Amino acid sequence: MKKTAFLFPGQGAQAIGMGIDLLEKWPCAAALLERASEILGYDLKQLCAEGPEEKLNSTVCSQPAIFAVSAMLLKVLGEVSPSLKPDVTAGLSLGEYTALYAAGLISFEDGLRLVQKRGQAMQEAADVSSGAMVSILGLDEEKVRQLCKEAACGQVLEPVNFNCPGQIVISGHKEACLRAVKLAEQVGAIKAVPLAVAGAFHTILMLPAAQKLEQVLEQTEICDPDDVQVIANIDAEYYPSAQAIRQGLVKQLIQPILWQKCMERLIRDQISVFYEIGPGRVLTGLMKRIDRKAKIINISSAQSFDALPND
Repeated sequence: MKKTAFLFPGQGAQAIGMGIDLLEKWPCAAALLERASEILGYDLKQLCAEGPEEKLNSTVCSQPAIFAVSAMLLKVLGEVSPSLKPDVTAGLSLGEYTALYAAGLISFEDGLRLVQKRGQAMQEAADVSSGAMVSILGLDEEKVRQLCKEAACGQVLEPVNFNCPGQIVISGHKEACLRAVKLAEQVGAIKAVPLAVAGAFHTILMLPAAQKLEQVLEQTEICDPDDVQVIANIDAEYYPSAQAIRQGLVKQLIQPILWQKCMERLIRDQISVFYEIGPGRVLTGLMKRIDRKAKIINISSAQSFDALPND
């Protein structure tokens, strides 16, 4: 029997126009976007359609926008192919919230409120910590750790996103990140690319955000996993309970994201087809680097559904 995984992208997948092509053909998507605007207190349709780009890219707005558009695509997928159900869900950082929604463990409303509060808390922590992130291309984990050690100079700097072979993101104080960019090619990196993010995500500099998020999560209804399993970013293990989910989402803000290990675990566990559901193609690209033989189908626009069988 074939096993299926639904994957959901994280921050950085946003783009002006995302989700808008769904609205005319699928009323269910339009209704979900309208509901999202009511919850958030601003016109999410206008933001996704027109920007401005600077606002859409902000941590506070990009996180709920990506969650909402991913949920819209998931909703349409349910109408186009109602028999298609996941055995496992996974999401990259922010995408883990959509994975929990897709698995039926949190409601759309609670998920959207959580990512809105998460984005606000992360922005507030970033405002007082002067952090940055850099994608290091072409180095293995050992060399990236050595690079961080050399560039830190007493500041916070560590590898935090293990995305795929040859792509590891480092995070920490802005000055340390700048030193790492200058040193990267000297230690053999193909390239060091500063990321357009507000702060040093997934490091101890996000502790104030983690503490705020913990309080919100304790007041949020989360179900224990049942039919659909969700794999955790922080350890590539399946969540056993609602309380473990709460703990994992808090730790996720201050600990590394082990995306490559999560995907390798799912491949070992006989997942035969993966669906990336959300704006962009980031996870599809990462999967091709993790295992070229893995079958992954990208669902990111209205056109994506044309190739799917109707049932």
